[in-house]
Parts: sequence; structure tokens; C-alpha cells
Amino acid sequence: MSIPVRAIPADPAALMRSILKRIATGPELSKDISREETCAGMRLVLDGQVDPVQAGIFLIALRMKRETDDENRGVLEAIREATRHAIAPVDEVVDIGDPYDGYIRTLPASPFLAPVLAACGVAAVSHGVERMGPKYGVTHRQVLGAAGLPVDLAPEEAAARVGDPAIGWAYIDQSNFCPKLHALAALRTLIVKRPAITTVEVLAGPIRGRVKTHLVTGYVHKPYPRIYALLARHAGFDSALIVRGVEGGVIPSLSHAGKVFHYHGGGEENSTDCKPADLGIDQSVRAPRIPGASLEGQSEAPLDAAAVAKAAAEAGMAALAGEPGATRDCLTYGAALCLWHLGRHGDLRSAADAVRITLDRGKALKHLHQAI
Repeated sequence: MSIPVRAIPADPAALMRSILKRIATGPELSKDISREETCAGMRLVLDGQVDPVQAGIFLIALRMKRETDDENRGVLEAIREATRHAIAPVDEVVDIGDPYDGYIRTLPASPFLAPVLAACGVAAVSHGVERMGPKYGVTHRQVLGAAGLPVDLAPEEAAARVGDPAIGWAYIDQSNFCPKLHALAALRTLIVKRPAITTVEVLAGPIRGRVKTHLVTGYVHKPYPRIYALLARHAGFDSALIVRGVEGGVIPSLSHAGKVFHYHGGGEENSTDCKPADLGIDQSVRAPRIPGASLEGQSEAPLDAAAVAKAAAEAGMAALAGEPGATRDCLTYGAALCLWHLGRHGDLRSAADAVRITLDRGKALKHLHQAI
């Protein structure tokens, strides 16, 4: 049974002992805790007010008993409290929450989605980290850094770039918008299992629009669209587009039918099926291949993150310059979904055609160059 809010112990040690006694007693006896208790416990972890061993037990015990909706909300609230937020000088912003642990089977195109959206008249921001488990794949920061773009902006700097019509986009790193959360990277490596942090960190929302902010994120497993929609509403996102994407990212497979979930104005989420052919995409691969990888996306050698990031940067720059191929199709697909979700186009085909025109005219590449 949860402790009433007024009865939550003020002493950090007493509070964490109380929490751990209930959530870490095995699959049969573990008890759920309230949103307020979870938030208070996560706050202690972020502030370094409890022993790292207890912090690890707190995170893994929640995971092993399966976090409730209230517990996920509590973890998110604590992270958002610790996040440095900035308002961009533009009415609407699209927040791209790609997996922080990156890509290991495919060449990521999504780091270049924000400048494509900016060229289509939609201000956008993406965020992430240099490297994170459990995959330790190639991340937005690595790819954009390899392309010579700034990856260490303060929230205020990123917000100014997002609101600048000549740029219209930015990347912001967790180390700058939530240093306390970023400092837990080593602990997260030690506990191995995927904690609630991994689910909720993409909803921190460091950059907001003056009027509306829209979340775009991805998923793999079936339970997560409902969870992400619930958390997005709780975090105040005006709408959310939740994509069943390759490697859990924001861009669906180029070769198979996909599914997206979406809500507007805080309403219930609905699902929509989509096919690459609906957007004029005809590819035999699900995503751009890593150089040297097999058709299944596996390389015989260990992942060379720097080399893959460089290859992804080169492929992204070429796609923005109009070069056809899988990376261009990924960016067309991802941007078209966003434009359709925002109501800028009535169907995915017209949205995709508009993105192609933008790419062919070099507008996306210009927005990219303006950010260097």
C-alpha cells in the first residue's frame, strides 16, 4: 500500500528504506508505490542523496516488478524537475525523441530529420547522448558531430536556433539539459537491465514552443504506444506521434507495412497503418545498410561507432543534397509522417511529395548549413 503524501518521510535514508522494503521483495510480494513516492525516490537518486547501491536497487526493483503508470509518471516528473527548459521564439515545435541508445543494425537517417522539417516550415529539435546502453549504438550526437554540427548547445542557445527562420532546428544533449540524469550513465551500465529512465527520458522536453509542442518518438514492443501516449499527456505535449520504427526509432521500415499511434489535444490515441508504397517509396531494404554489413544488418566485425557515424553523416548530407537512395527515402517517410500528423497535408502521399520537392530544391541542405 502506498504511503499518503503527507506521511512520506522527509529524511532521504528513511524514505528510500521505506520504498525499497516494498518494491524489492520478489515477484509475489513486491508492492506498488504512489506517483508522489516514486517522484521523491527518483529525486533522491538524481540529487545523489542515497547510496549508489540503493539507487541501483530502486531502479532495478521497479523494473523487475514492472512499473505502474503512476510509477512511470513519478520518474518522469522527477526528471522534468531536473531538466533545464527553454521556450523557443516560435509558436510550435516538434520534439524528436529517437532512442538514446542508438542504432546498431542500420545506418541512421533520423539525425537529419529536424533540418528537413525546418525546411518544410516546421521548427524541430532532437536530443540524446553520446553513448548509452543497452545497445551502445550510433546516436544523433555522434552523427551530427561527424557532420561538423554543434552538439553542445545550452538550452537557451538551442531554443534560439529553433526559433530562427534561417535555421529552424537544433540538437541538444542530455549532458546540457539534464546533467543530473546524464551523471547516472555509469550506474545504468552497472544495473544492465533497461530501467524506467530509458522509457521516460525522451519526454523531458527541454525545448518548447510558445503555444504548442508535439512529441515524435518510436517503439518496438506492443505495450509502449499506450505508455508513451499516457506519459506525453502527463508531460504536457499537445500531440504525440508514436511510430513503430526500425530499431525503435521514429522512421518505419522502408520495405514493410508500418503502424503509428497518435493523439491531438490530449485526446485518446488512435492507430493508423501505413505502407511505403503509399508514399511512393519502393525499397527492398528496411533502412540504409551499414557499410560492410550483411543483408540482415549484421557485420562480422564489432561495431565501429565512429566509422558508422561518419558514414551516416555522409549519407545524410548527400540525401539533403537530393541524392536518391534509402537515406533520402527514410527522411521523406519520417518528415511526411510529421507533416501529416500536424495537418499540414491531408494524406501521406502529398506530404511525401512536398518533402521531395524541398529536398530537390536544396532547402533542407541550406537549413543544415545555416546551423554549422
